[in-house]
Amino acid sequence: MKFFIDTADLDEIQEAHDLGVLDGVTTNPSLCAKIGVADFEGHIAKICNMVDGDVSAEVVSTEYDEIMAEARGLADIADNVVVKVPLIKEGIKAIRSLSDEGIRTNCTLCFSATQALLAAKAGATYISPFIGRLDDISDDGIQLIKDVVTIYDNYGFDTEILAASIRHPMHVLESARLGADVATMPLKVIDQLLHHPKTDSGLERFLNDWETLQGELENK
Repeated sequence: MKFFIDTADLDEIQEAHDLGVLDGVTTNPSLCAKIGVADFEGHIAKICNMVDGDVSAEVVSTEYDEIMAEARGLADIADNVVVKVPLIKEGIKAIRSLSDEGIRTNCTLCFSATQALLAAKAGATYISPFIGRLDDISDDGIQLIKDVVTIYDNYGFDTEILAASIRHPMHVLESARLGADVATMPLKVIDQLLHHPKTDSGLERFLNDWETLQGELENK
């Protein structure tokens, strides 16, 4: 499974990169607005220079011609840009055309298996099922991952499943169990994957025992 960080914050990206497990970055208009990005294309270029993996940059247009123009501009920023396109009718049309042009896409805002099927048939590089937002309305986000994995396996689609809207480590674990290709998550969740109380208490005990031994040796 590949790990992407879901942020536009350069410091967070650098911290995840320094950990040595980062495979890519996903951004969206909300994340960029959160940190006050003024020069969107310049900001995406900075991120692309920081990581070797794919960087998803989202269009804000909703009409076919505008999506196509915006997507081509984003794709020109760097070779590792993947254009995020919303899962709407005009978006699916654009994904088909962009795929034919060799521009890689991440079809975003997926909330059903039938939507994911359409995206794969259109040639999307990635499909982004939103787990947490389904859980928020008492639906089952992990079931969506399971359904999409089954359908894609049935028909041999090349589209990679990018589990998105991840809120906690169990989302990562269940997505990995089911065979999602990628999990994108905030830095907080990446940090949470590291922690277990038994690790902390075990390390504390080992260090205390070692310090006790050193004291005994010094007193001999």
